[in-house]
Amino acid sequence: MDKKIDFTSLGEAVLRIEAEAITDQLLNLNGTFNEACELFLACQGRVVVIGMGKSGHIGRKIAATMASTGTPAFFVHPGEASHGDLGMITPSDVVLALSYSGETNEILGLLPVIKRLGVPLVSMTGFDNSTMASNSDVHIKVMIRKEACPLDLAPTASTTATLAMGDALAISLLTARGFSKNDFALSHPGGSLGRRLLLHVDDIMHKGEQFPSVGDSTSISDALLEMTRSRLGMTTILNGAGELAGIYTDGDLRRTMEAQINIHDTAISEVMTKNCTTVEQGILAFEALKVMEDNKINGLIITDDKNRPVGAINMYDLLKAGVV
Repeated sequence: MDKKIDFTSLGEAVLRIEAEAITDQLLNLNGTFNEACELFLACQGRVVVIGMGKSGHIGRKIAATMASTGTPAFFVHPGEASHGDLGMITPSDVVLALSYSGETNEILGLLPVIKRLGVPLVSMTGFDNSTMASNSDVHIKVMIRKEACPLDLAPTASTTATLAMGDALAISLLTARGFSKNDFALSHPGGSLGRRLLLHVDDIMHKGEQFPSVGDSTSISDALLEMTRSRLGMTTILNGAGELAGIYTDGDLRRTMEAQINIHDTAISEVMTKNCTTVEQGILAFEALKVMEDNKINGLIITDDKNRPVGAINMYDLLKAGVV
């Protein structure tokens, strides 16, 4: 019978080696790391990341992380760069080159052109004496003890360490730039975070003709017609000054019917919910959602600074907008 393989133990060994590789990089956070950050921070153009093979995959991720956190960056494949894409690099850019050996031919072939352009070169390799390191303006050492691959061949711990160092660069720059959640949302408008941080209640609330409202002397039956027209499951009740006096919802209607109140002869003010929950216009839709969840309500009135209702939203509006 074949010996059963303990995959859990194998997996644990890989994670320990890669965790060790990342921890070892703390020794490389020295003056050269600071110099690299200062170069990137002062860059008037973009950070151009290049890398071949697995380093190229890591480079794409580092470029994407930088671009989404306030440091304009993009990835250029070194093979394509030597066939025209090098024209994407301008004198105002900074190049970040990745290669664990520091001897990747496709990148070494680009060094003379990068030098002629006068573009600063930051390299991340495992060896201070590599060709790339020797020809760089700044070299960040990312050396590991061994790869997680038992053959010590497949890039595993080295790529993990390089990615972690790239994150350290990106987040250090983010902090130095004072990059905020709102800045992050602006570069991610299609994501859930973007919707949460950019969408305001004013953008989705029902207003004007779509906004349900009746006077406080209106009969319950007429108020129900207004609720039906708006399809929001509620209507606001306004006093003579146009201020919010209360709200009447589907839940209030059930309670009215249980009490056997005459809906034709009774004024809505007799059965409305007073002191209803409201929010002022201008707040984030996500904040409005939290108010609704905290108060266990499905509808919310939006008012101006004088307590005059200007709009209304319900849970479906938030769901439709992608906030929920």
